[in-house]
Amino acid sequence: MIKAGILGGGQLGRMMLQCAANYPVETFVLESDPNAPAAHLCHRFIQGDINQYEDVYRFGKMVDVLTIEIEHVNLDALEQLEKEGVTIIPRTSTLKTIKNKISQKKFYSENQIPTSPYFITNSRDELSKHLDFLPAVHKTAEGGYDGKGVQSIHTEKDIQLGFDTPSVLEKKVEIDKEIAVLVAIGQQGETAVYSPVEMVFDDDLNLLSHQLCPAQLPEKIFWAVDAIAVNVVKKLNSPGLFAVELFTDNEGNVLVNEIAPRVHNSGHHTIEGHFSSQYDMLWRILLGYPLGNPDMILPSALVNIVGEKTAHGNVCYFGLNDVLGMDNVFVHLYGKKSVKPGRKMGHVTILSAEKQELLHRVRQIKQKLKAGSES
Repeated sequence: MIKAGILGGGQLGRMMLQCAANYPVETFVLESDPNAPAAHLCHRFIQGDINQYEDVYRFGKMVDVLTIEIEHVNLDALEQLEKEGVTIIPRTSTLKTIKNKISQKKFYSENQIPTSPYFITNSRDELSKHLDFLPAVHKTAEGGYDGKGVQSIHTEKDIQLGFDTPSVLEKKVEIDKEIAVLVAIGQQGETAVYSPVEMVFDDDLNLLSHQLCPAQLPEKIFWAVDAIAVNVVKKLNSPGLFAVELFTDNEGNVLVNEIAPRVHNSGHHTIEGHFSSQYDMLWRILLGYPLGNPDMILPSALVNIVGEKTAHGNVCYFGLNDVLGMDNVFVHLYGKKSVKPGRKMGHVTILSAEKQELLHRVRQIKQKLKAGSES
C-alpha cells in the first residue's frame, strides 16, 4: 500500500483525508497542533513543524509520495527528499516559483502570461518612488494568506500601511469579476479542467464570502479564462492540482492574479457539485490513477462560514438546524474548537439548476448561520 504524506493539518487536509478513505493508501500528516482539523483522520499523525528542515525531512522519509495543504513549508527538505526518490507533488521547483509572490510574478512575465503591471519593492520607503503608479496593492513576497500580507495603497498617505519587507506592488485593476479555475495535471502530463467559478469577496475581511459555479461569462471571455489557466499551469511543468485565480476587467481583458499549488477554497463545491471532487482528483494524481471526471453534476454556490466580528473563544453555531433543513444544501464544519473574527470555520454548498435559487439560498444562509462564541 502506498504511503502518502500531507504537510499541514488544517481544513484542506481534513477534506483530503475524508476522501482518502475511498482509496488503498496509508495516510500521514505532519502538523504542530495535535488538535488540528485533520489530526484524527489520518493513519499516522506526526507532531512537528512544516517549516523546519529536520521535521519535514524525517517525515518525508516515512512516505512514498508527499504533498502539501499550505505553501509555507520547508523547501530545502523537499528538494533533498526529491533527490532521494520521494515523489513530491507538486514538484519542489514549482513550489519555489509559487511560494514567493515576486518569483511568481516574474514567472508570469517571462512566460507571457497576462497579469496586472507591478513593481518589486524591498522596503516600505521604496513605495515613495511609485506615487504615479497608485492606486495599487502591496503584497508581501512570502507569508501572506487569507487576506494577511495584502494592503491597498491608494495615495501617498497610505504608504505607512505598506510592508517593510520584499513585496510586490501591483497596479489596482478595475475588476469586473474575480474568477478561479481548478486545473489537474496527472503524473503523465494528462489534464482535467473544472468549470470556472465566480468569487465574491468580503471587502472588510478580504476573504471569500461566496461563489457561483459556473461563472457567468461571455463565451469569448469564458474560453480565454480556460485557455490562460491551462497554459499557465502547464508551464509550471509539474503534476498536481492547481487553483488559478484570475481577474476580468471592464474592457474584457483576462489577467492572472495568483496560483495556489494545492486544493483550494474555491474548489470546495466540487465535493457535491462535480463527478470527481478536487480532493478525489488530487488522490488520483498522487496515487497514479487515471484522472477523474471534472464535469458538473449541477450548478452550485458556496458560502464560507467565518467567525463573527464579536466571536472569541469556544465556537457555537447559531442557525445550524435551519440550514440543515434546507433541500440540496450541504454543511461542512472544519472541527475547529475555537473561533475568532474572520476565521474560516466551515462552508456550505448549495446545488440547483436555477441561478436565482442559488442566490436566494446564499442570502438565507448568510443571514441564518453564524459562527459565534459561547456566552
